Amino acid sequence: MKAFFTLILCSVIAWNAQAISFWSSKGYTETKYPIVLVHGLFGFDSLAGFDYFYGIPQTLSKSGAKVYVAQISATNSSEVRGEQLLAQVENVLAITGADKVNLIGHSHGAPTARYVASVAPQMVASVTSIGGVNKGSKVADIVRNTVPEDSVSEAIAVELAGALTTIIGVLSGGSDLPQDGLSSLQALTTEGSLAFNEHYPEGVPRSSCGDGEWQAANGVYYYSWTGTSTYTNVLDPADPAMFILGLTFDEPNDGLVGRCSTHLGRVIRDDYKMNHLDEINGLLGIHHLFETDPKTLYRQHANRLQQQGL
Repeated sequence: MKAFFTLILCSVIAWNAQAISFWSSKGYTETKYPIVLVHGLFGFDSLAGFDYFYGIPQTLSKSGAKVYVAQISATNSSEVRGEQLLAQVENVLAITGADKVNLIGHSHGAPTARYVASVAPQMVASVTSIGGVNKGSKVADIVRNTVPEDSVSEAIAVELAGALTTIIGVLSGGSDLPQDGLSSLQALTTEGSLAFNEHYPEGVPRSSCGDGEWQAANGVYYYSWTGTSTYTNVLDPADPAMFILGLTFDEPNDGLVGRCSTHLGRVIRDDYKMNHLDEINGLLGIHHLFETDPKTLYRQHANRLQQQGL
């Protein structure tokens, strides 16, 4: 009988230990440092109630992550956008009391985040590039070379871009941010990107299509992933445009950025069945039926950062 009660007591103690461990353990996406999501060209934090990173902040925060979405110029140079992001990173650190942040940038958001990590590495634990324009976009090259400098066509393009960014600014609450469509276009060309990389080289692969340094000399960790499918769902009205734009490339691409250009630091994967918009779970979460849900990729990456102690 004594042995029986001893067994029961040990079982209760073991169950309580497991329960305490379960309830005190970190959430799946609970990183050491806050996550800051950084939008790309013509981007926004939230537009008329719809998130740029559609449903992603919510799915990350639900299991423990502290998530902030940057609001920076929809169009401008990487440096100007980077300075805006730097100010917001400082605010996040002040609000949370954290020492650093994890930056996750999509498209033009990648070099924007890289700028902050390069000029203020003490504030950044990691930079993750998603469909990032790290070595330029052929689409930007074609547009820049097709529209002559100081021409009527360029002036019209600038006015159209300005009208679009004004609308985005009003609907997203960021109408006071400076916009410069030509500077953003130049920044995304191959020429502009390579010039940027000379000043902010951390994480950029030295080979044409390899991995870069996982942890750069500045102490920041670098990651990247991208899709290389342009037409992914017949129900997505944006897919035809992605498909047509993708025809300008001579390599696998997501419709706006070539596979090799997206590489930064440790390349997690560069062949998801996703186009440039699928990578942020847009348009309203419509994506390839037989590919991982984009929100899952962000969850997995937050857990990856957690496991790395970031």
